[in-house]
Amino acid sequence: MTHAASSRPHRPLAGGGSLPLSTLIALALAGFITILTEALPAGLLPEIAGSLSVSQSYAGQMVTIYALGSLLAAIPLTSATQGLRRRPLLLFALAGFALANSVTAISPFYGLTMAARFLAGISAGLLWALLAGYAARLVPDHQKGKAIAIAMIGTPVALSIGVPAATFLGKAIGWGPCFGALSAIAALLIVWISMKLPDFPGQTGARRSSLAAVLAMAGVRPILFVTLAFVLAHNLLYTYIAPFLRLAVLADQVDIILLAFGLFSLVGIWIVGAYIDRKPRALALLSSALFVLAAAVLGLWPASAPLVYAAVAVWGLAFGGAATLFQTALTRAAGDATDIAQSMLVTAWNLAIAGGGLLGGLLLDQTGATSFSPALLVLLIPCLVVTWSARRHGFPPS
Repeated sequence: MTHAASSRPHRPLAGGGSLPLSTLIALALAGFITILTEALPAGLLPEIAGSLSVSQSYAGQMVTIYALGSLLAAIPLTSATQGLRRRPLLLFALAGFALANSVTAISPFYGLTMAARFLAGISAGLLWALLAGYAARLVPDHQKGKAIAIAMIGTPVALSIGVPAATFLGKAIGWGPCFGALSAIAALLIVWISMKLPDFPGQTGARRSSLAAVLAMAGVRPILFVTLAFVLAHNLLYTYIAPFLRLAVLADQVDIILLAFGLFSLVGIWIVGAYIDRKPRALALLSSALFVLAAAVLGLWPASAPLVYAAVAVWGLAFGGAATLFQTALTRAAGDATDIAQSMLVTAWNLAIAGGGLLGGLLLDQTGATSFSPALLVLLIPCLVVTWSARRHGFPPS
């Protein structure tokens, strides 16, 4: 999620109305691997817990430690590598995924598995610090939002197709081979990117920005707060969706629920991609409002299967374009300091993932899944208020 500028203005590769789809799809596939590696344990908590001889709440910490690696690595790695070329860094991050997922696939020990997940999280922190910036540099200014949306499509595809398919396969053949397949995909993508993706220079020393200066920029702090609250609420529910669905006697339909969520996420990112360069504020407000509505329905009618499905669909619509909304808003707010600002967003995002795993596990063990909806509303209502308030800086009309 970084946009590292060179020492002189860079001419985008795409001119006019065209988009470099092949390169954007390569970036989307990198995001697909990242999200699927992160989210895969959510659909297979019982199987992973049984295989590693731990509780489901302990298995859920596979998501937490992945996020911890990302949030600890994003800012230091981005700051330390500002002057390096972008493509070698992207390849290095993908190599980290290949190694970490290979170890996860064959590990019989909880401790070793968690170490591999931590390494995968570090790789994710670096990759997300590159992905949106790569997309933004490929196109003119008026197409940046759409380019980022295409590069981010790997997220809803992973959630809509990848996680449900891997959940089905994991239940049929075991969860280890699923991680092995991710390693193979990462290896193939390394070859593709080496051959097809253009390289870009890093920043010169004179153009590098400090963390304090970027954080003081108008609009940056509201965007980071909204990202933190929104993603914390999402991951609290997503990580522990399997135990939550027991309230509606839908525990045996986790894969179908995740598929429904992912399909509506695809619709959400399509809507955001189509309108983000014209209606960014309206889309940000709509996303937060829809998530509030979904959380309220899940809290009021947690045992109603039809309403749970409807709420999951609305939740998917809200979440599908969230990454694109937040990244594009921050790119426009930070200007030339986008690289450091995006690393802050990566840190906030992964802090929210880690917090979702920890808070969700605590709530599940202490009060049960019925407490999830009130917790979501406590997070999402301030999120909506801050989005509304940040009209001038952060989430402006255009």
